[in-house]
Amino acid sequence: MSSLPICPSSPSSFLSWPHRPISLSFQPRNHSSSASPAAAHVAVQDSPPPSDPGQNPKISSTARFLWVNPNSPRAAELARARAGSGRRARLAAAAAALAACEPADAPVAAALEAAFPEAPSEQDAAIVLNTAAGNPATAVLALRWFLENAEVRSKVILYNVVLKVLRKRRRWSETEALWDAMLRDGVQPDNTTFSTVISCARACGPPGKAVEWFEKMPETGCSPDMLTYSVMIDAYGRAGDAEMALRLYDRARSERCQLDPVICATVIKVHSTNSNFDGALNVFEEMKAVGVKPNLVVYNTVLDAMGRAMRPWVVKTIHREMVSQKVQPNRATYCCLLQAYTRARYGEDAMIVYRKMKDEVMDIDVVLYNMLLSMCADIGYVEEAEEIFRDMKSSMDTKCKPDSWTYSSMVTLYSCTGNVPGAEAILKEMAEAGFKPNIFILTSLIRCYGKAGCTDDVVRSFGMLEDLKITPDDRFCGCLLTVAADTPVEELGKVVECIDRSNAQLGTVVKLLVDRKASTESFKEAARGILSGVRGVVKMPYCNCLMDLCVNLGQMEKACALLDAALQLGIYSNVQTRTQTQWSLHLRGLSVGAALTTLHVWMNDLYTTLQSGEELPPLLGIHTGEGRNMYSDKGLASVFESHLKELDAPFHSAPDKAGWFLTTSVAAKHWLEAKKSSELVAV
Repeated sequence: MSSLPICPSSPSSFLSWPHRPISLSFQPRNHSSSASPAAAHVAVQDSPPPSDPGQNPKISSTARFLWVNPNSPRAAELARARAGSGRRARLAAAAAALAACEPADAPVAAALEAAFPEAPSEQDAAIVLNTAAGNPATAVLALRWFLENAEVRSKVILYNVVLKVLRKRRRWSETEALWDAMLRDGVQPDNTTFSTVISCARACGPPGKAVEWFEKMPETGCSPDMLTYSVMIDAYGRAGDAEMALRLYDRARSERCQLDPVICATVIKVHSTNSNFDGALNVFEEMKAVGVKPNLVVYNTVLDAMGRAMRPWVVKTIHREMVSQKVQPNRATYCCLLQAYTRARYGEDAMIVYRKMKDEVMDIDVVLYNMLLSMCADIGYVEEAEEIFRDMKSSMDTKCKPDSWTYSSMVTLYSCTGNVPGAEAILKEMAEAGFKPNIFILTSLIRCYGKAGCTDDVVRSFGMLEDLKITPDDRFCGCLLTVAADTPVEELGKVVECIDRSNAQLGTVVKLLVDRKASTESFKEAARGILSGVRGVVKMPYCNCLMDLCVNLGQMEKACALLDAALQLGIYSNVQTRTQTQWSLHLRGLSVGAALTTLHVWMNDLYTTLQSGEELPPLLGIHTGEGRNMYSDKGLASVFESHLKELDAPFHSAPDKAGWFLTTSVAAKHWLEAKKSSELVAV
């Protein structure tokens, strides 16, 4: 039987033909360029439709029909396509009707009976249940109807579909109820059932529920697969049982289960949550060694772990590897990079990531902005901070607008550089934005005024603290101590009064320090009392500032007494180290006054050692570190270099060891013997 060419036909004649046509979009191969494309209708039938002499010529110009031999393979393919399209439309209509139902037996049954005049298949039931997931209660009722009316071969499949619907909506109580109904129905759960219930328990159930359900698996004859292992490793990690989580991971490996990126990312996260950052990195390297290719989630998880571990160099290496593997970073990737670099104060790298996020128009919220500004304040990135601050103010997103932490970072930035006008402008702008100064902002402001030598403004700012009824904390008192150490003697009383009003015990210590008539022993005991009571994080700053004040006021005896108390309390540790070949003095992290005091005591100890007849080691060294000292505008190394020259000490900067001053025992012995012990006191 031969095919006939395309022939015009009216809709009426086509529809009157015994066989129903199949509509497809079709472009005739040969048509004139002037003719508009026509809709072609393909008919699968025994013979072509007859022409209708009364057809409308306008309709025939836009409708074409193609007859296809019903015995050809193409006819079967077209028939299946038409049938599949109709089935999808029918199932979509059923799901829509079900979603619009009230969660009651009668409406649900009526909607499904109307949608399925004949018994639906198991696959149709699964599709409708999964599609109509908007109302979990309706889905449970629909499940009951399908179990009674559909051609179901495996009931567990439909139960699993509805369990996933409940998990998606985080309905834990309904999940437990459906599990009970499933067992009453005599349905045997499978691995998919358990992984679904366990993941739901992990997401929204009470703590430990996921573990409880995992332990039920052997009772039903189910063995964990990789998906279940992955869910349970995360569940144990969330429950705080890292040991069990890692034991499951080892069990999965011992059973030679194929590792995948999901389970590796989960184990990396468990290690990271428990601060086992080496373990997290080991899992990352191990998965690559066994041939598992990290995906975006794995890279983001390990980047976050290494950022929390304060290992920015590892973060840079992993990011380079990620780019080389052509894994496209997303916003989460850039957030991990930004957090890692800002925490480690990698200013240049952090700004590169920030500008990359700006170029790609990624969402940057106020938390990320404040992390950047805090970093800029700590490392003195003034221009970069001002750029970020301008970006925040110009943003149309309310999530990016400056908050009190933003203004605090900007005030801190200008305070560290002694930019009084800049700090005051930020304070004014903050007030206009409706924010009141907090303890952090006032602390930075007082530091700024103290650095600029504006003692009266320090006192005025302290008055703001009292007006706002803010209680001074240890850091605020430490800031006042720093200001006092740099205040001229004639104005020192004003700052001491502020210290006394902030902390009476600390005020007593400072007064005993300033009073030349007060005994060294009474000062030492008072200092020991305050240092024993304050938090550990401020013990060393208090000691540093008090010794700076001692040195500036020429109270060297009290400075040495304070150093002795600090050493006894363990505030300064490992200041001196001794080997057979070298004795070293470690001053890194100390203020200038504390370092000079420690140097003075060490040199006296060396002199005493020689007097006792003991030999010095071949090499003596002083380690000051390199870079700027947080207690001084100059680095401690440059301060010491000048001071050692004043003492005419034979210590010289080591060319191959930055931040070290070295000398030989012969040169040190000659110098110490040439000086009297009393001369060493004049620092």
